[in-house]
Amino acid sequence: MTKTARRTSIMLVCGTLVITLSLGIRHAFGVFLRPVSIDLSLTREAFGFAVALQNLLWGIVQPFTGMFADRFGAAPVLVVGGLTYIAGLLLAATSSNATDLYVSVGLLIGLGLSGTSYAVVLGAVGRAVSSEKRSVALGIATAGGSFGMFAIVPGSQLLLSHFGWILALLILAGTAALMPLLALGFIGNERRAVASTTLSLSQALVQARKHSGYWLLNAGFFVCGFQTVFIATHLPAFLADQSISPLIAASALALIGFFNIIGTYLWGWYGDKYRKKYLLSTLYLARALVIALFALLPISSTSALLFGSAVGLLWLGTVPLTSGLVAQIFGLRYLATLVGIVFLSHQLGSFLGGWLGGYVFDVTGSYDLVWLASIVLGVVAAILHWPIADAPLSSIYAEIEPAP
Repeated sequence: MTKTARRTSIMLVCGTLVITLSLGIRHAFGVFLRPVSIDLSLTREAFGFAVALQNLLWGIVQPFTGMFADRFGAAPVLVVGGLTYIAGLLLAATSSNATDLYVSVGLLIGLGLSGTSYAVVLGAVGRAVSSEKRSVALGIATAGGSFGMFAIVPGSQLLLSHFGWILALLILAGTAALMPLLALGFIGNERRAVASTTLSLSQALVQARKHSGYWLLNAGFFVCGFQTVFIATHLPAFLADQSISPLIAASALALIGFFNIIGTYLWGWYGDKYRKKYLLSTLYLARALVIALFALLPISSTSALLFGSAVGLLWLGTVPLTSGLVAQIFGLRYLATLVGIVFLSHQLGSFLGGWLGGYVFDVTGSYDLVWLASIVLGVVAAILHWPIADAPLSSIYAEIEPAP
């Protein structure tokens, strides 16, 4: 192995571990909803709003942390993001009211996620490898988030069962302390990208704004955010209401993470062979069907585990297909910015899914209306992706290759 290859491998491993911790802990907040709400005498809307605020801030700040990483490198962004994430977990452990949760789980962890998740890590990894190996490297790093969900969610449930939610959050804060240390793997190992086009960012944004397919992708990713955050945040509480044990609920979330590893790879692999817009339509329609079957059939431990497995196969397959379609149409020159905007749309949906789930439950006493909304939105997203004009604008945009 050459020196360059070894450095790239170190950065890939460190980046994957950062995403594992960042996204894994983030997905674990669903198992904290019920015990924290009961202990602090809060409504589910209050906790759901904290998670919703987290997703909203994550989406809004993400383009800026990505731009900062493009200019100054990923390492300083990962350090600041990791420290902010840790501060959020520590403050969450001392929370005594809804405002504390809004600041800790919402504000601080939302900011921390923007500096320790996909955009910052994948941007650095994407520049470090050749175009022939880029998809594989990005796939490995992306899978870190799925593995984190698979490993950290049930681990958090065990911590809750044995130590309570306060000590569990403190232990997670100690685990998150690894993220700033893992940033060391990026120092001296990043490459700057060069471009062969004179197209400005403002011109690229205008082209995207005028492209109807770009708006349809934004709408579809909004649906993705709504569905996934509603499920990740409220599924444990929903199952508890059906007298399903917390361990089964955590296991269902873990199965989402495990099967998401498989699903993300398969949807990405299919994306190289078939038209991505049709695959996205198929994925959203399949997700709507899975949610409909789960919501309409009797709830049991078996159905919860089967739902986690099935929806896991459809969980983040939207990411390689949506980002791949943006790259296919607009090229790689401003890919991070254009995908970042689509990701903001995803997080707007995430905000609504996290908050609306709690609000509807507090008002109606059930999640039925939100399950129905998830089904309808899935069908709408399937329809919206079908007519996307996916022809590449190769005459306008040029690819970026890693600098030698």
